[in-house]
Amino acid sequence: IGNKDVIGATMATLAEFPDRKLLGEDVIWSGNPEIGMLSSHRIYTTATHLGDGVYGKATGKQLKYRVIADCHAKNNQIDDEWLIRDQGAIIIQLGFRPEDYARTLIEREGGNENCVMPFSPKMDVTGPYTGKGNNNKWGEKYASILQKMMESNFSIVPKAYDRACQLEYPNGKSEINHNAVDEFWMSLRSSFPSAKFSIDHQIGREDPLMPPRAAIRFSLYGKHDGWGRFGKPTGAIVYVMGSAHVEFGPRGLRREFVVFDETAIWKQIILKTG
Repeated sequence: IGNKDVIGATMATLAEFPDRKLLGEDVIWSGNPEIGMLSSHRIYTTATHLGDGVYGKATGKQLKYRVIADCHAKNNQIDDEWLIRDQGAIIIQLGFRPEDYARTLIEREGGNENCVMPFSPKMDVTGPYTGKGNNNKWGEKYASILQKMMESNFSIVPKAYDRACQLEYPNGKSEINHNAVDEFWMSLRSSFPSAKFSIDHQIGREDPLMPPRAAIRFSLYGKHDGWGRFGKPTGAIVYVMGSAHVEFGPRGLRREFVVFDETAIWKQIILKTG
């Protein structure tokens, strides 16, 4: 709460990555200045690891990763923000595995009893914005696709996605084709088969010179009780907060960008297993 921690975190990041550049790829928004605006910002970041910091000793390695930040603004002021960084992409480019980094972070922060706990709904504080976005048809369309996949109905993929769909997934992974869609969403859901899936923000937009787009912030909350992206089931209670932007074309969903912090997920699992 407040801007001091935000400013402090930004300064620490700039000390570690002094040449960081934030390249705005898209903003998908709803509302108006009078009632308030919910906007979802997709940012492509380039940076060089030139300073010591949270990622360890400076390596000089060049990094590329995405961030999606949902913001609520009213009276020319941002008063609520949900920011998700592809932390896994950063860690992999620095030469580590996300699970190993999570384990190192727990040790560095003082062990299970003293480390910074990953975010969960129990820690949430209700902010000024309690809405969900808008009911535009393109947001509804993408929400319906996600709901079907989370219900294990993957027959929707060849019906809803363009065969040449461009896919940008967590850990900096770029793919093209239906098989990659199946693999990503199935491996995520199969890790948490009993977890509750929620759509927390949903925005659809149509703008001149742009394809129809949608932005969704989603979550999975429940037990790590299945085999999948996160290995052997552990029974850990895990909260996954993710954001996605998509574009639609004449043959269906043609571009999909999904971001979540894989190190935060591994941290929750390792805190359970040791």
